[in-house]
Amino acid sequence: MRLIFAKKMGFCSGVRRAISLAQSIPTRDNKKGTVATPVYTLGPLIHNPQEVKRLERLGVKVISSLNQIKTGTLIVPSHGLPQSILKKIEKTRLKLIDATCPFVKRAQLLAKSLHEKGYHVVIVGQKSHPEVISLLSFANGEASVVETPGDVGKINTSKKIGVISQTTQSVESFEKIVRRLKIKNKRFKIHNTICKETSQRQKEAKGLAEKADLMIVIGGKNSANTTRLYNICKKVTRTYHIELPEELRPGWFNKKGVVGITSGTSTPDWIIKSVIKSLFRSSSDSSERLDDGYTKREKLP
Repeated sequence: MRLIFAKKMGFCSGVRRAISLAQSIPTRDNKKGTVATPVYTLGPLIHNPQEVKRLERLGVKVISSLNQIKTGTLIVPSHGLPQSILKKIEKTRLKLIDATCPFVKRAQLLAKSLHEKGYHVVIVGQKSHPEVISLLSFANGEASVVETPGDVGKINTSKKIGVISQTTQSVESFEKIVRRLKIKNKRFKIHNTICKETSQRQKEAKGLAEKADLMIVIGGKNSANTTRLYNICKKVTRTYHIELPEELRPGWFNKKGVVGITSGTSTPDWIIKSVIKSLFRSSSDSSERLDDGYTKREKLP
């Protein structure tokens, strides 16, 4: 069995920034040995359950409602929050730390600007995703969310259309929907707000899958960008989406096969390295060195 690796794995810049902000807040007073100001996130900071649990052990607690707390520090998740929630926070005694991804922030501001300029905002994305819910709020709740090209026919507006995207959206899906929108309405403005790191990883994952007999995609099952990588790869070759090395099964692998490994943008290095370490135990040493940080045994934990 030979292992090949994506050049880019682990946290994207937005997730790395969010984790850094969370870890920079003191959760204990080391001099007194007591708990400092409590730190919370409204919903998970990022979409990786294991990393969220690690942060909880450091003192960063996840809450589901503002009613659960009155004081402390509240971190805005990397995928953002609706405007209504942000306004409520402003009226509390909470200290606010904004860890919204800069790419998400840009999409929020574009949604607001397009709405104010009289456009009917169309968001290409997943209706239930927290980022999309946030984007909707910046368009005053008057936008249309389009998940598939078939949803375009449901848009009923005489206004000019302004298009934005969930930052982790599939590039292929976005382009298909935009083509359908152009047929429906000739007055439109398009802002491709898909994160460049996301689109690069999608392209690389497809290329890697074309070389592999099997793909392993590492990341949270609740992670939209990881799920998109999985969907892209499974169109090309046999693919499994895992969160932890314990999910690997010997029956998946062929001793003479090529296994490709990639990860979502919210997957921490410590999980990726643990998966690769498990794979190395059952592989030959002829791994293709696409990224020294992951393929050299001596750099694994």
